[in-house]
Amino acid sequence: MAGLGGGPAAFGRCTHAVVRALPESLCRQALRSAAGPEVDFARAEREYQLYVGVLRGKLGLQVLELPADESLPDCVFVEDVAVVCEETALLTRPGAPSRRKEVEAMKRVLESLNLNIVEMVDENATLDGGDVLFTGREFFVGLSRRTNQRGAEILADTFKDYAVSTVPVHDSLHLKSFCSMAGPNLIAIGSSEAAQKALKTMQQMSDHRYDKLTVPDDAAANCVYLNIPSKGHVLLHRAPEEYPESAKVFEKLKDHMLIPIANTELEKVDGALTCCSVLINKASEL
Repeated sequence: MAGLGGGPAAFGRCTHAVVRALPESLCRQALRSAAGPEVDFARAEREYQLYVGVLRGKLGLQVLELPADESLPDCVFVEDVAVVCEETALLTRPGAPSRRKEVEAMKRVLESLNLNIVEMVDENATLDGGDVLFTGREFFVGLSRRTNQRGAEILADTFKDYAVSTVPVHDSLHLKSFCSMAGPNLIAIGSSEAAQKALKTMQQMSDHRYDKLTVPDDAAANCVYLNIPSKGHVLLHRAPEEYPESAKVFEKLKDHMLIPIANTELEKVDGALTCCSVLINKASEL
């Protein structure tokens, strides 16, 4: 979730989700920050279908599913190619050159929703949506291996109504590898030294005081918060069988509808829960 709109009161409101099916090429060709076990495609497919099924069936979103592209092994991670806030969509320029063609299909689907499309064409800029944390009040942009200062500047130019602050990211792929929004004023954050240092930077840069939810596992701090009128506060979080201690922390959120989602296979190639959807709040058109 790169960004929903309407300011703090409407934070998390969502009507549509853009997702993209898994290509089989993901198993051997997807980018990964560290060597490790191969992705089990059948299991990855089951986990992905559960995720999409929750968005469509349980939460009632209009899910727009793009087809897989075998020439783009990372294409399931749609969050990285678009940042959507209110009625504006910024098509990014991903930091990995092999991923830049992923933007084309995203552009077509966002145009079909009649969003205001801004394209990042500056060849000196890189931006992955996984480095963009929108809080409902402001943006934090991770400066990482995939996102640079120029990319952050273009995001700030695109969303002029919101403050944009940059946060150095050293030991993780993206800013949201260890944090995300777990509620309208609540930042979920991992316990690692790097995560806590990044949180401190965000707190120093912001005029607003956020609540924090600290979980033992950095990967589990990536969760998906939604505000669904018929459901209230909804949180998709990592399953207890994956991160039992972190799941216990989420279970303390008594005001949330908690939906555990397994992400065992895509995590092998640096995928997180927010990576697999672009969430959009589309105003009803009379």
